Amino acid sequence: MTLILVFEPLAILSDSFWLSSFAVAALIFWFSFVKLSVQFPHSWLNWIFKLVHLQLGMLILLIPIQLVLFQGVNITSIFANLWAVPIISFITIPLIMVSYICIFWYAGQNLLFGIIDKSIILALWPLAHIERYWLDTGHLPIIITGLSWLIILCWQFSWFVQYKLLIIVLIYWLITTMKQNYLVLWRLIMLDVGHGLAIIIEQQGKVLIYDTGISWKKKSSANSTILPYLRYHRLTPEGIILSHNHIDHTGGVGSLLLTYPGLKIRSHFDKKNHFPCHRGIYWQWQKLYFEVLWPIIDQKRSHNNESCVVKISDGYHSVILSGDIEKTAEKELVRLAIANLPANLLQVPHHGSNTSSTMAFIQAIKPQYALTSVARYSRWRLPSDK
Repeated sequence: MTLILVFEPLAILSDSFWLSSFAVAALIFWFSFVKLSVQFPHSWLNWIFKLVHLQLGMLILLIPIQLVLFQGVNITSIFANLWAVPIISFITIPLIMVSYICIFWYAGQNLLFGIIDKSIILALWPLAHIERYWLDTGHLPIIITGLSWLIILCWQFSWFVQYKLLIIVLIYWLITTMKQNYLVLWRLIMLDVGHGLAIIIEQQGKVLIYDTGISWKKKSSANSTILPYLRYHRLTPEGIILSHNHIDHTGGVGSLLLTYPGLKIRSHFDKKNHFPCHRGIYWQWQKLYFEVLWPIIDQKRSHNNESCVVKISDGYHSVILSGDIEKTAEKELVRLAIANLPANLLQVPHHGSNTSSTMAFIQAIKPQYALTSVARYSRWRLPSDK
């Protein structure tokens, strides 16, 4: 772990890093404290029993990290592992090693690569069948699992006697963490959806979603990020505000509507089932006040410069969500709504591109904080330096 973090410090943000680390720790723990003593007369039965014993340990011990990372668990994964591990261990990996030897024999290497691809497809075959057994959870199962493992460790290493005060502090921290969410008046969360935008406006367990990230093939940011976040925090979405009709902002709408069919959508699109989102629209949701500053009603398109710019306020703090507006729209906003522009926080327009964030616009808003939604390895290298 140390060497990995020395050469790649950002690996600590990777799910695979934590899964691999916990898997190694789980193997050590399982073989140290849950030893296999049963022996069969046939060696092949011993081999199968050891494999099942190993996979059972991995299933049980990796449940906590799965709950933390993915807010859910699939109990049937043991069958996928029992199928995939022998194929990957005895076919895929040996063939990969052989392919390095055949580096100058192109025909042989291509043949091996073809077999390797087929072995991986074969190993992944059960995944499509066990996907339906995925169980979504929230934060409570994580806390319960954490307490359970704390009890196991305290019992195994006699920590009840040696570290009484530490255990009391940990339990107190877990209880107070559960109560913290109820003390928050409201909050705005910008989710990490790469090159796209998805913002959660939360109050009293209900949320509005401003933009829904990107989509690709049969998945979207809603599947990978928005829905897991809502389930983890046990939040109920009541509506969606779409800034403009670009795929990196509307990609998750379909998945969200499949999960929550009654969601109300507000946009500047030409769709009959959408509520309007143009200058002059006001509404109250929970104890928050929403005002649409842009676009003007006459604009019929829904591209960057026609993004639905919304100001949210509780009477003390205010936020401006600006979508992807560029210099032209910013200039018009300063001209039409300069008195309503000052805010504490600004969602930086157009992912921090140099097409936006003019000096006049920034000076009119005077934000104390600014949030930019960008991808780590964006080909556009956003946010721009200028």
